[in-house]
Amino acid sequence: MKKNYDEAHASNFIKGITRLTGIAESKLKKYAAENNLFNVLEHPKTIDPNKQQLEKIHVLNEFISAYRLLKLQENENKLVLDSSKVAGEYFASLLGGIKDREKFMVAFLDTGNNIIETRIFSEGSIGEAAVYPRMILKAALDCDCTSILLAHNHPGGSRIPSIQDRDITKRLISIFAPLQISVLDHIIVANSQYHSMAEMEGMPQPSRDVSYDAIPLDNNKALGEDKADFHADISDFDESDLDEFNLIEPDDKEDEDEWEL
Repeated sequence: MKKNYDEAHASNFIKGITRLTGIAESKLKKYAAENNLFNVLEHPKTIDPNKQQLEKIHVLNEFISAYRLLKLQENENKLVLDSSKVAGEYFASLLGGIKDREKFMVAFLDTGNNIIETRIFSEGSIGEAAVYPRMILKAALDCDCTSILLAHNHPGGSRIPSIQDRDITKRLISIFAPLQISVLDHIIVANSQYHSMAEMEGMPQPSRDVSYDAIPLDNNKALGEDKADFHADISDFDESDLDEFNLIEPDDKEDEDEWEL
C-alpha cells in the first residue's frame, strides 16, 4: 500500500469497498500498493470490475454525491440554538398554536449547539400528559448529545412555571449532570409567547436525590412569584428576521449572551 496513505484508514476503506461491491480485498490492496486508491471509485474500470461490481460502484458514488450535497445544504441552513431568545422562538413556533393538549419536547444539541434531533416525549389532554425521564435519557445517549433544551406548552395561557415544571427541570438536570450533559433551559410556551426559566430565574442546581419516575404535566398549580413574563412587540423585528419565526421577541431587553458549554 502506498506510503502516503494512513494504513488504518486505507485498510478500512478497502474493507468497506469489498463489503459494498464484492470486489476482492486482495485485489484492491494490490491495486492500492502502486496506484491512487480513489481511482477505485473515480475511475472504477481501472481495476477491471465485472458488470455487477461496476453497477454497485456507480450506486455507491451516487450515494456519496447525494450525501455531500445534503450535508452542504444542512450546513448552510443549520439552526443554532445558542441563546434563550433563539430557543424560545424555535419552540414557540412549534408549540404556540396548540391549545387543546399539552406537548413536552426536547431538543438534543451537539457541541456547537446545533440541533441533532427534536422529539416529542409527552402529548395528552390537559392535566393528563406525563413525562418519563428514562425515555429522555435513552434518547440523549442514543444521539450522543452534549446538551439538551426542554420545552412544553401551557394550553391555559399562563407562562409562569408550575411546581411540576420546576420538578421536571431539576430532576432532569440531576439525571444528566453526572453524564456531563447540560440542561440549558426550559422554555414554557403559551399563546405564541414564551418564558425562559434560564433567563428569568435561572436553572435549578442538581440534586443527589435522582428519580426516574413519571412526572405529570399540570400547569394548574402554577407558582405565584411576582415575575415578569417574557414577551415583546413583533415590530422590533425586521421582516427578514421573521421569515423563520413568526414570533414575539422580548421588549426593551438586550440580546442574551450565548450559552457557554
